Amino acid sequence: MARPELARFLRERRAALRPRELGLPTGSPRRTPGLRREEVADLAHISVDYYVRLEQARGPRPSPRVLDALARALRLTPAERSHLFRLAGTTAPPPATGAVRHVRPHVERMLRRLPETGAIVTDAAYGVVAWNPLAQALLGGDLGQGTTNLARRRFLGGGGGHENSGAKEFGHIAVARLRRAADRYPHDARLAALLAELRAGSEEFGRLWETRPVHAPGHRTKTIVHPAAGRLRLNCDVLLVPEDDQEVVLITADPGSPSAGALRDLADTA
Repeated sequence: MARPELARFLRERRAALRPRELGLPTGSPRRTPGLRREEVADLAHISVDYYVRLEQARGPRPSPRVLDALARALRLTPAERSHLFRLAGTTAPPPATGAVRHVRPHVERMLRRLPETGAIVTDAAYGVVAWNPLAQALLGGDLGQGTTNLARRRFLGGGGGHENSGAKEFGHIAVARLRRAADRYPHDARLAALLAELRAGSEEFGRLWETRPVHAPGHRTKTIVHPAAGRLRLNCDVLLVPEDDQEVVLITADPGSPSAGALRDLADTA
C-alpha cells in the first residue's frame, strides 16, 4: 500500500471538486478550494477521523467497500477509480453500471425476523426490492407486486389511498437520493426512464430537481391515515447497505402508544 501517494491523490481529488457540483451548500466561507474532509466522509458514509487519517498517510489499508465509497464520493472516473485501488494495494472490482436490484439473503432474513416492525429495502432509485408482511399491510397499494417505486408513488400517485403528513418532506428526500443515483449510475437505462417519467408527470418533481436538495438518511416521523387501522404516528429509521447502495427502512411506533397497538393488530392479520 502506497500511503503517501494515496493520501496525496485523495487530497488532490477532494480539492478539485466544487460543493455546488454535488448539491452541497456553499454559503459559509471556505479557507481552501474544494470539499471539506467531513463532507467527503459524509458522502462516503465513513467516519471523519478515518478519512483524515487516510489523507495524512497514517490510516489502515481501506477495504474495497470503503474504496468504492470514496470513488463515488469523489466522483472518480473509471480510470481514477482503478488508480485509487492500485494505490491501496487492492484489485478493483468492476464498477456497478446501475442500481443493484437484488437483495442479499442475510438482509432478506432480517426482514422476516421483525414481525412487529414494518421493513422494506429500497435500491438507489427508490425501487422497493424487499419487504415483510407488516410493511405490505401497512403501505398497501402495489407493494406486494414487486413493482413499487416510492418516488413514483410520491409524485405520480398509487399510494394505496393513505393520507401522509410527511409527504412534503419525503419529496425532498426522494429527489436528493435520485440525484445521487443519477450521478453514480449515468448509464442505468431504468433509472433514466424513471426520471423522464417523473419529469413528464410531475411539475413538483421538476421544481424540486432544480433546487438540488441534499439529505442524509436517518430518523424521521410521519403520520398516515390507514384505511383499516386509522391514524398512525410512525417512526422511520434507515439502515444502510453500502455495498449495494441500498437502504433498509424500519417502520415502528412509540412503545405503549395507540399506534403501537394498531401495528400489532396489523401484524397479527398480516
